[in-house]
Amino acid sequence: MLDAGHTEEALLEVNNIEVIYNHVILVLKGVSLSVPKGGITALLGGNGAGKTTTLKAISSLLQSERGEVTKGSIHYRGERLEGLDPAGLVKKGVIQVMEGRHCFEHLTVEENLLTGAYTRSGAEVARDLEMVYEYFPRLRERRKSQAGYTSGGEQQMVAIGRALMSKPETILLDEPSMGLAPQLVEEIFGIVKSLNENEGVTFLLAEQNTNVALRYAHYGYILESGRIVMDGPAADLRENPDVKEFYLGMSDDGRKSFRDVRSYRRRKRWLS
Repeated sequence: MLDAGHTEEALLEVNNIEVIYNHVILVLKGVSLSVPKGGITALLGGNGAGKTTTLKAISSLLQSERGEVTKGSIHYRGERLEGLDPAGLVKKGVIQVMEGRHCFEHLTVEENLLTGAYTRSGAEVARDLEMVYEYFPRLRERRKSQAGYTSGGEQQMVAIGRALMSKPETILLDEPSMGLAPQLVEEIFGIVKSLNENEGVTFLLAEQNTNVALRYAHYGYILESGRIVMDGPAADLRENPDVKEFYLGMSDDGRKSFRDVRSYRRRKRWLS
């Protein structure tokens, strides 16, 4: 198991990037992070912290939303990614699973999965489809069902399975727990862990559910207002008193509700 994001070979590097929307709104303010090959790296923070924008900056999806990287650089295997279109990035082995699943509702589950392999053909596609069904046996049962009539958890499985059909080396996974029951969240993250360990897929996942993310990730970064305010091995972040209080609802005195925690003046020792 990997212990730290900066002690292993860096597969993906984000160096001091700034992102501006509509030529006016500064969203990311010098974000830097490193994703090691074969690791699970978590990008954590509340709604609006800049997690999705960071993933879209990497996956070249900002342009469709009138956003652009105006400073810094993004490297994958040492090559600059800025200016590369999303299709070109997929060919390099990087794919993003969007927040909200975005399944093709009128296609069947299996047809959705096969869209992920539209540039491929032959026996490899059939083999990889079988691999997806092994990791997601529920999708095998629902393979002939229209995706729009499946549950939220099943649609999340479809979205991840569809990404796997492109043979990615790295998956950018945005809010996989959103809208799912706790049991399904654990199931999804367990599959992510299995894909990482058994298939060697590298993950950078953006997640608000800090508790579950830090239990499965090797390394974590915490974003607030477009800046990285803390990073470290996941095990260390889980035990950090500020993370426990402000993100896990815990303090040295025991569990506290977020309603209580959010009214505190945040010490933010990591900014001092």
